[in-house]
Order: sequence, then structure tokens, then C-alpha cells
Amino acid sequence: MFTGIVTAIGTVESVEQRGDLRLRIACPWDPAKIAIGASISCSGVCLTVIERGGEAGAAWFAVDVSGETVACTAAHKWKQGAKLNLEPALKVGDELGGHIVTGHVDAVGRVAHWEPEGDSMRVTIDAPPALAPFIAAKGSITVDGVSLTVNSVEDRPGGAVHFGLNIIPHTAEVTTLGELSQGSEVNLEIDTVARYLQRLESLRG
Repeated sequence: MFTGIVTAIGTVESVEQRGDLRLRIACPWDPAKIAIGASISCSGVCLTVIERGGEAGAAWFAVDVSGETVACTAAHKWKQGAKLNLEPALKVGDELGGHIVTGHVDAVGRVAHWEPEGDSMRVTIDAPPALAPFIAAKGSITVDGVSLTVNSVEDRPGGAVHFGLNIIPHTAEVTTLGELSQGSEVNLEIDTVARYLQRLESLRG
């Protein structure tokens, strides 16, 4: 379980195709505090640490990424040199600064529009029809592992949905969202509460 509050940006140092993809990810953490078997959100994807090393401030950890995960997420995240938003799993007693995030990506979205707005960045994401019932203005959504508030929603022909986000300077600086541009693909996870509400509504109908 995660909160969508990113604590570091990691870099994919190497990619090895085995039965699954084996990634080695560099990060500015202390390897002594990265437990084997721990869950880490990597741009919104919950992955399990299988190796770790390095030194404090220049650590690395290794994960396996299954074919199913690769197929259901933004493919460029799993390339050498890719930047990833990192968040360790939530511990009992930790502050829930964002919202409850599972690390299970629901769909891949695409940046439909990008423009500066004051000191911030206004981003419109194009999401597939399956996610439309779960996205609401002032609700929460996870984009590449970052907990964000939906500012606006526009239903599109064919059932897809455009939703607007405001990326403040701090978020742009400490996550990879500051590097978004027209056409960028992003991992999306809908709010857990919205998921259950939609399920209850479908049973009621």
C-alpha cells in the first residue's frame, strides 16, 4: 500500500531479459534500509525488491517486471535510462499525505494538452473509456505514482475521457511529471473508493 507521495526519482541502470525483465534501479537511498522482499512503487507500479546494494546516497535495487506488467503499463518506463518515481510501501503509523494507492495500474493515459498556467503546469490527460466512470472533478487519481487532484473532466466521443491536472512547481521538481510533454504516456490508477462505489452501483442496477 502506498500514498502517492514520491520520495525519490530513480534511474533504470540496466535491463536484462530473462523469463521476466530484470531491472536494476539507482536511487539516492541507503541500501541498508531497503529490505529484500520489500514493495516499492516505481512510477505507480508495485514491484518487489530482490537484490540491493551500493552505499548511502548512491544505492541500487533490482526488481523483476513480468510480461503482464509490461503489457499493462507505459512501455518506456522499462528502458535503460528511464526515470522512475519511487515510493516505499506505507508503514503503520505513517502519515497518509496523498490517498490510498495500491500500485496496480488500471490503464495507460496520454498527455493530450500541456501548457504553463502561472508558475504551474496545466496538463490534460486522455484516458480510455474503461476509466471514465471512475474519474470525477475534485477526486483523486494516481499518475505515474503521484497522487493528484482532478481539476476538470470532459467526456469525449467514443467514451474516452479528458481530465485536467495542475502540476505545481514543487511536484514538477521532485517527480518526473515536470518532464511531461504532448503525447507522453503515463500510468494511471483510479481511486480505490471510486472503484468500490462503481461496483456497488453496478450491483444495485
